[in-house]
This record gives sequence, structure tokens and C-alpha cells, in this order.
Amino acid sequence: MASLTQIEVLLPEFRAYAIAICAYSDDAEELVQDAIERALRTENRPTVLDELRPWMFRVIRNLHYDDLRKRRVRREYLAAEKRLFNEAGPSDVARDILIRMAFEKLPPDMREVLCLVDIMGLKYAEAANVMSVANGTIMSRISRARKALLALVEGTDARGEIEKSRR
Repeated sequence: MASLTQIEVLLPEFRAYAIAICAYSDDAEELVQDAIERALRTENRPTVLDELRPWMFRVIRNLHYDDLRKRRVRREYLAAEKRLFNEAGPSDVARDILIRMAFEKLPPDMREVLCLVDIMGLKYAEAANVMSVANGTIMSRISRARKALLALVEGTDARGEIEKSRR
């Protein structure tokens, strides 16, 4: 197994390679540290210095490209979020946040029926099958859950609907 001493001998080369492929020297140093950490955790790393050297370069390269992909995905996600925010407008976003917060305050059984019917789009019969209850039960549960959610969003008392659902 490659020893820490072998890695220390090759450290200047690892740093030089990382600097060559990274835009910033801080990123390069972090990349080398991550690669060394990975090498030390891997049991089947090369034991011979001549094999360790290219193997570590490959580890550094793969970690670098993994990081670039993560950054690209984050940028794309943030750009999409910004675009959605701009298209929807602040009042729509605030309303959605308010609804999500109210949804989280509902009891699990109400969240379940709302999720199946209103979010996932299941028909009442399908939701009844999933929950192993009658269609009429789904209809009354969805009605109470919607009323309770609306009450929470509007800031009125939702306890009545929540209590009915527990009976």
C-alpha cells in the first residue's frame, strides 16, 4: 500500500498539476487535500511509486471535474429558480411559501390525502385504493384537509377541521 511518505514525495507534483487545471490556487490546494484524503481512505491504491503517481493525477482530475459538474448544476438550478421567481412574481412566490408552511402544519393524515389527490393528481378511487379506505372516506378527508389548509393560509382557526379528521 502507498504510504504517507510516498504521497509526501509526490506532493509538489500534485500541487503543480492541480494549479494547472484549477482557476484559483486556493481551489488547487483544496483539490490536492481532497485527493490525498481519498487516497488514504482507499484500500486498493497502488503501492509502487510509479503507479501511485498517475493514479493520484487521475484522482485529482476526477475530483476536479466532479466539482465543475456540481458547480454547473448549482448555477443552472439557481438560474432556473431566478427565472421562475421573475416569471411568477414575488406575490406568487410568497403565496406558495405560505401554502407550503401551512401544509407542514397539517396532521400527517391530512397531508397524505392532499398529497395523493391535489399534488400527485390521483383520482379519488385511486387514492382510496392506496389508503385502503372507501371512496366516500377520501372525499370527506380531502374536503376537511382542504378546509384546514385554507384556514391555516388565511390565518383563521383550523382546529375544527383537524379535530373532525381525528374522529
